Amino acid sequence: MNGHNPDILTCLANLSADEVFTPPKLASAMLDILPHDLFQRPDTTFLDPVCKSGVFLREIARRLNDGLADQMPDDQKRIDHILTKQVFGLAITELTGHISRRSVYCSKKADGKFSIATAFTKPDGNIRLPKTSHKWTSGGRCEFCGASKGEYHRDESLEEYAYPFIHGIDPRKVFNVKFDVIVGNPPYQLSDGGFGRSASPIYNDFVNQAKKLEPRYLVMVIPSRWFGGGKGLDDFREGMLSDNRIRKLVDFENANDVFPGVSVAGGVCYFLWESDYRGSCEVTNWFAGSATSSERKLDEFPIFIRDSRAVSIIRKVTDIKEPRMQDQVSSYKPFGLRTYVTPKKSGDLILHWQKGEGPFPRKEVTAGHEMIDKWKVICSRSGHEHAGDPGKDGKRRVFSKTTILPPDTICTETYLVVGSYPTESEAKNLLAYMRTQFFRFLMSHLMYSHGITRDTFAFIPILDMKAKWDDHQLNARYKLTKSDIEFIQSRIHAWE
Repeated sequence: MNGHNPDILTCLANLSADEVFTPPKLASAMLDILPHDLFQRPDTTFLDPVCKSGVFLREIARRLNDGLADQMPDDQKRIDHILTKQVFGLAITELTGHISRRSVYCSKKADGKFSIATAFTKPDGNIRLPKTSHKWTSGGRCEFCGASKGEYHRDESLEEYAYPFIHGIDPRKVFNVKFDVIVGNPPYQLSDGGFGRSASPIYNDFVNQAKKLEPRYLVMVIPSRWFGGGKGLDDFREGMLSDNRIRKLVDFENANDVFPGVSVAGGVCYFLWESDYRGSCEVTNWFAGSATSSERKLDEFPIFIRDSRAVSIIRKVTDIKEPRMQDQVSSYKPFGLRTYVTPKKSGDLILHWQKGEGPFPRKEVTAGHEMIDKWKVICSRSGHEHAGDPGKDGKRRVFSKTTILPPDTICTETYLVVGSYPTESEAKNLLAYMRTQFFRFLMSHLMYSHGITRDTFAFIPILDMKAKWDDHQLNARYKLTKSDIEFIQSRIHAWE
């Protein structure tokens, strides 16, 4: 019988979108970017500070077992040495601790009779879960991770999700070891108790903490949303882009390429940070099954451009010192009205909201008064693509909804006002400009989720809207080559 017997750790990789278990194939690829000789030395120490399935430690141990075979020919002595002196982990929950020990030691108890290691005298071995808790401030937030007390304060008998690595636990003291290599896949976000299903990123805290431990090498897989910054990530983005110790960055625009069945808006990436390295970064971008690579500085632009083929196009546009659309697009709540605001029974204005239009009193408008009497072009704050991912054909449409609002018509925060003009013809010309592949291509490189913000328009030049612009005119204006145009057309749908 030829039955399929998958690696259990591959199956576990599909369980969560916040604490994503790492598929063995991805773990192996991440370890491949480390220097090979690390696995041939009996004194190299490895730490996974966020053990979930133990897949990283299992693969590290396997490579060390192969690499040290000639130096340490006795199988049991070699295994004991690797597992007690070289491979260490911090679990994130009791359950993941058991899973990880089972993966690495072949027993949930490191000192059990079924364990492949014979030198441990305690059941946790070198995969431990130090006791830790959130430290609540008077504002109801954790001092370490920012978690909401209302969401995460629990009875002592229950899991608190207070991850040891970012809650004051120093693994160097836990194990009395200085680590050469830190590798892992940290939790991505925590609910912050905000409106709706609001969550704040947390993976950035793990990366920053790992750097503080001063390893020789750091390899982590994290969401790519940090490329564009945003909620809680602006400082992290700036720090990463300016860190010339990042030697390699491997980016996947579609997270399903490495995490099958898991949706991570904006894709995922992994990187190699090397303490003694200073220089440009080898950037590899994976899209629709093919990869492009280039050597470049990460901080050439304020926001990271993931595909090297787009860099030359953006350079041609930004080299012409023109004002940018970012300066004219409205902020959230262009008229001060939340999403849930609906039309009234009467009013001297028309409110455009997600379910239609209706009357609204001017006196209740708290912002954007200068736009009320103009022709306005609006777009939905949510992009067309789910989680920012392209369609099956690899192309994006970018905008979900665009339309023109006449004078005395306003909108809720469901929309952004892209521009406002005294004449209808100027508004129509802006709408035509927005629908060009050129405009939407520049936008797409600043969209790392399905959301559209003012910052999404940062590369797009403000042009004279008394003229009507099309792709042919724009391509000529910015001297785009045939290959530039073909690349844009391969990534952006023509407007239907």
